[in-house]
Amino acid sequence: MTVTPAPADTERWISASQRVTWPHGMLIDGKIHESSSTNSWTPLSPRNGEALPSVASATDMEVDLAVAAAREAFNRHSSEPGAWSTLPPKERKHLLLRFADLIEEHQEELAVMISLEMGKAADEALNIELRAVLATYRWYAEAIDKQVDEIAPTDADHLALVTREPIGVVGVITPWNFPLTLSAWKIAPALAAGCTVVHKPSELTPFSALRIAELALAAGIPDGVLNVVTGLGPSVGRKLGEHPDVDALAFTGSTHVGRAFQHYSADSNLKRVWLELGGKSANIILPDAPDLETAIDVAAWGIFFNSGQMCTAPSRLIVHRDVADQVLSGLLDRANQYQPRDPLAAGTLMGPLASKERVRDVLSHVRNAEADGALLQTGGIPAAVIDGGSYFEPTIFTGVRPDSRLAQEEVFGPVLAMITVDNEQEAVTVANNSKYGLAAGLWTGSLTSAHRISRELRAGTVWINCYEEGDLSVPFGGYKLSGNGRDKSAHAIDKYTELKTSYFAL
Repeated sequence: MTVTPAPADTERWISASQRVTWPHGMLIDGKIHESSSTNSWTPLSPRNGEALPSVASATDMEVDLAVAAAREAFNRHSSEPGAWSTLPPKERKHLLLRFADLIEEHQEELAVMISLEMGKAADEALNIELRAVLATYRWYAEAIDKQVDEIAPTDADHLALVTREPIGVVGVITPWNFPLTLSAWKIAPALAAGCTVVHKPSELTPFSALRIAELALAAGIPDGVLNVVTGLGPSVGRKLGEHPDVDALAFTGSTHVGRAFQHYSADSNLKRVWLELGGKSANIILPDAPDLETAIDVAAWGIFFNSGQMCTAPSRLIVHRDVADQVLSGLLDRANQYQPRDPLAAGTLMGPLASKERVRDVLSHVRNAEADGALLQTGGIPAAVIDGGSYFEPTIFTGVRPDSRLAQEEVFGPVLAMITVDNEQEAVTVANNSKYGLAAGLWTGSLTSAHRISRELRAGTVWINCYEEGDLSVPFGGYKLSGNGRDKSAHAIDKYTELKTSYFAL
């Protein structure tokens, strides 16, 4: 966990928020497209409840237009030169690097836009989210001309080539909690592979997605390579999921919606569906943790960062009984540091939840936990910060049963469930007692325990004596109902490619 000092003070963020130019329409085939639909919605900023500009929902016709534009831009048999899939790798690399440079030039604008859309502290939007976005596009740009094909070991009378080819048009559907990072994890490797994209962002964060696509055009990425359609999941998302000319679909969101996309694929063209879904990550602290104060710091940061709206949030803290009292005392102290504040205030560590609906949902989980007998140690109520805002206090429960709703259901808010265990094996059993398997944490000074327990934990990522660390070189994804496939690393490119065997008789 790394936090870079804030480059902007409160006055500067307020000023930047007043200069925001909100994108409008959709971006289809390199042009701003105003929807023909009368269906629209008005997002409310969770900072203060103020209305943002209205957003139109794409019709089926507009999704068809976006997919057709992506197909034309991809088409290797296009009569016009420069089809994206057949551009020399060094040219695609140059364009993606230029794209990243433009994102960097506009990173403060994008950070304040994210902050107003979904409530992330502006400092963290700039120092954490935008930094991750830049790293992602640059990493995949550099990977483009380093992908190699294979020659299979056949006999002397034959030659077998195994080549990697872009799969085609990719639908990308992303949530609001890390709107630009999670989209970059999908869009960057898809573009690097030579695919074209139709992106449907969350209805809470359409503007930052549209602005990113505008910067892609400004960087010289051809028309139709990156298209953005706005709308609600049950209409626009479903249309992409069922579209017969979408070759693969990458989704981050709830397990419930992930199941629906697999049905859409089965009912249409059997497109590949890659899913990064929910989580209820366990964070285990053993008595021999090499630095207990650091473990407490990171446990607090992990559940309160981004207001707990993180699929990998270590929301189940599994603590050995020998250090449970010390850990709880430290957590209660740290919770005071995460009291919610204006997301545009410099140094804010926790802003609002993303919407009033999120506040109601988190409050419902709190009430259920109390009904199940968990002990509320702090928080548990909405916070009064700015009138109309969607703020919630950092919340800690103890006495949580491993099979209770609080220990089993994803809250997606700043709510920590602390579970006390008597030994390592019980900790592993409790950690694996979940339908999810996205991530886990382990704090121990024993190398033997670290290796053994990390192998036993059924999770896609296990952090040992850290949490949320890693770079683009390592894959990210989950086990069980947390999904399939991997974002990040060279393995992500596999999701957007086909392997072709060409077998020659010599």
